[in-house]
Amino acid sequence: MHDHDHPHDEPTWKHDGVRVVKSDQLDTNTAQTPGMNRAAAINFARVGAQKLWAGTVSIYPNAKTGAHHHGALESVIYVVKGKARMRWGEHLEFTAEAGPGDFIYVPPYVPHQEINASPDEALECVLVRSDNEATVINLEIAGVENPESVHWVDSIHQHPEK
Repeated sequence: MHDHDHPHDEPTWKHDGVRVVKSDQLDTNTAQTPGMNRAAAINFARVGAQKLWAGTVSIYPNAKTGAHHHGALESVIYVVKGKARMRWGEHLEFTAEAGPGDFIYVPPYVPHQEINASPDEALECVLVRSDNEATVINLEIAGVENPESVHWVDSIHQHPEK
């Protein structure tokens, strides 16, 4: 007797259970934005994922991506190595930075740009999206000259200047 509900004529866990995608098996044949290299690890085509996409993003030192958004998808970026500077808004008028171990959340339809704030170290991140589609809409945006810094402030985190 098993503790799970699935008929015995369904696929076996051996072939339809956990999947491991090795780092040398990532797929660079995915939607790209100028200034970064995306590589898919988890999507429908690779492992049958129905509701998410995951992969890596690498940005060269001092490089920045073109402005873009991901349609209705939510994105989470985890910084593995380097210093990320995010800009977002209709004119990329807001900015915040993140370093190794930090998470970045990008809501649906938010125009944004990733910047490697380091002059000599690659920015390496893990990216997860809320659907298996690799939706990327590249935009032509003239960013403002001096974006406004935005700090994470909520009931637990106080503004650093207070």
